[in-house]
Amino acid sequence: MAAFRGPKVWLWRWRRNPLRRRSDVMEAWIMLAAWVFTVLGGVVTGLVTVHAVENGLARERAEWHAVPAQLIEDAPDADTTGPAGRIVWTKVRWTAPDGTPRSGRVRVSAGIPADTPVLVWTDPDGRLVNRPTGVAVARLRACLMGVFAGVGVGAVPFAACRLLRGRLERRRMDRWDEEWDRIGPLWGRTAS
Repeated sequence: MAAFRGPKVWLWRWRRNPLRRRSDVMEAWIMLAAWVFTVLGGVVTGLVTVHAVENGLARERAEWHAVPAQLIEDAPDADTTGPAGRIVWTKVRWTAPDGTPRSGRVRVSAGIPADTPVLVWTDPDGRLVNRPTGVAVARLRACLMGVFAGVGVGAVPFAACRLLRGRLERRRMDRWDEEWDRIGPLWGRTAS
């Protein structure tokens, strides 16, 4: 029964071997560096992105507030062909934190008359913003952004490794062709 020789097989490019070429060792180091940068770069970038997105969304939840507003104009009626309870854009008026009156367009249910009170979300400067993201959705969004950022950053060293290995392989094949062109004619023909 043969003994397990996993590390020797895995590290074959670094072993002493008369057939080992310098390009084999270089390829092994390139692959090792690429995998380290792929894994570490992807993980670190993903974690930093998750943290940054979660902090940004938490800041939005803390700073953005619902403010009472009133419709300036009647919301357009829903199309008879469209779905019931359609959402339409209409103008509203609200007061900013500094006391200045503001107006803008928001989405409301179709058919609401003018002077109807509605809630709008504003930032600390009183500008209209979307409703802040809830905690669960923010966590999911942050995780997805972290995964996409990590994969994107990890793909760069992986692609660079593939390109370098392709160049090394072409270079080895070119050298092999040169050697064959030089040595092949010396063999001569054999009698059959």
